[in-house]
Amino acid sequence: MDVRTQMRSAAGYNARREAIVAGDRRLSFAEAWDRGVRMANGLLSLGLKPQDRVGVLEDNTLESSDFFLGAAIANLVRVPLYPRNARDSHLHMLGHTGCRAVVVSERYAPEIEALRGDLPDLAHVLVRDSEYEDWLARQSAVDPDPAIDAQDYFIIRHTGGTTGKSKGVAYTHHTWLAAGRDWFYLYPPVEPGDSCLHLAPISHGSGYLFTPIWLGGGRNVMAEKFDPAGLLDLMEQERTAYMFMVPTILNAISRIPGIEKRRFPHLKCMLVSAAPISDETALKAHEIFGNAMYQGYGQTEVLPVAMMGPRQWFARDVPGSTPLRACGMPLPFAQLQIWDENNKPVPSGEVGEIVAKAEGQMLGFWNDPKATAERIVDGWVKTGDVGRLDANGYLYMLDRADDMVISGGFNIYPAELENVLAAHPAVLEVAVFGIPDPRWGETPCAVVCVKPDAVVTAAELIDLCTTRLGSYKRPGKVVLRQEPLPKTPVGKIKRKELREPFWVGHDRRVAGN
Repeated sequence: MDVRTQMRSAAGYNARREAIVAGDRRLSFAEAWDRGVRMANGLLSLGLKPQDRVGVLEDNTLESSDFFLGAAIANLVRVPLYPRNARDSHLHMLGHTGCRAVVVSERYAPEIEALRGDLPDLAHVLVRDSEYEDWLARQSAVDPDPAIDAQDYFIIRHTGGTTGKSKGVAYTHHTWLAAGRDWFYLYPPVEPGDSCLHLAPISHGSGYLFTPIWLGGGRNVMAEKFDPAGLLDLMEQERTAYMFMVPTILNAISRIPGIEKRRFPHLKCMLVSAAPISDETALKAHEIFGNAMYQGYGQTEVLPVAMMGPRQWFARDVPGSTPLRACGMPLPFAQLQIWDENNKPVPSGEVGEIVAKAEGQMLGFWNDPKATAERIVDGWVKTGDVGRLDANGYLYMLDRADDMVISGGFNIYPAELENVLAAHPAVLEVAVFGIPDPRWGETPCAVVCVKPDAVVTAAELIDLCTTRLGSYKRPGKVVLRQEPLPKTPVGKIKRKELREPFWVGHDRRVAGN
């Protein structure tokens, strides 16, 4: 079973129903599929072959669906880029996957054009500018219908690694469909006409909902940016049934003036994932949205593995459990264990590394057998997260073994920031770790040991990181000092020793509202 065939069938069954919404623009399934076919033929006419990798850099727009569908129709492999990333990240993601083309919205086109000289495999850049619609209309409307196998690659999503280098996680057609099925296993079923509001980019977590909504005859509503002022009206107007939410956005939504007086009768599922959520945010959202609240746990490498609905999440008086602090319960089509440092399961209630198996898990990192061997052991994916599983099946994520910082739902790896800061001529050594942040949950903090005669400011170092890595990866705080950083006997910096004073008063490493 492949994604293209299933989506084509759904387009036929629901031809007259609305499929894509973006502002005042609307496409039926038939119209959206026609645009997808034309996009597929346009890409193939460039000389691309099935299974070639094609990058895409865009926000959520109506045109985003053209490539989502067109890549599947042409059996091309999507490689989403992230608008908030800096040049080096784009270069790495396109380069190590060997992308032969990039589809880019006009606003980001200069970023991609500037990379072409460093990407020998990149033969084509298709810009969605003022001529795009005419170009699309000139392409053939005949389905190219290339052969597709369930084990062909469908998408390569990038995640971080403990070295700070982004790694490609490839999904096959089979694993993408399996992941979508498992996301929706516990949700109220998708019915024709149900809408999914994509506030988060479909290049990120919200993209996992696009295919199941399409297959169920629902409407994918694309929001180009998060606009708190107009969000509630949009939810009412589009009769929003499903949403993917990171805690920081949920917190902002819950604090929109007057939201307590609004009603959302069509809302079936507001999925909270991608980062830990504080008690206050969860309880406030439950008060507003009621039994539409769901929480899930997983990572790009293996997902979803745990989920819980409102009755489990907000349950009271569960002996032996603290449901509000949990991040889910093991899903029926996933396996989940807690391992010790010897990769052996620990008894219920004990702390260790969360490991999991699921049909939607990666086969391995793209062209990185060494990293694959480190993360997959006997078929189990080691998440790098520290947690425990209680006797009632509640999973708790307590910490991140690899020191990753999750800020506003985005993964930030200390090594990336450390490498940039260490290159500054005034810096002797540096350690980066997460500290509490009232808005983002946590934010990177850099403790920097500078040379005795150094003339450098915290603001200068923050600006350096912004320029090199992008605004969302910059440190929220920089501490300058001249005394050496604490180290272990073998010379490793003691990040934990530096980090823990910032977390005094927090019973777990989750902050924010």
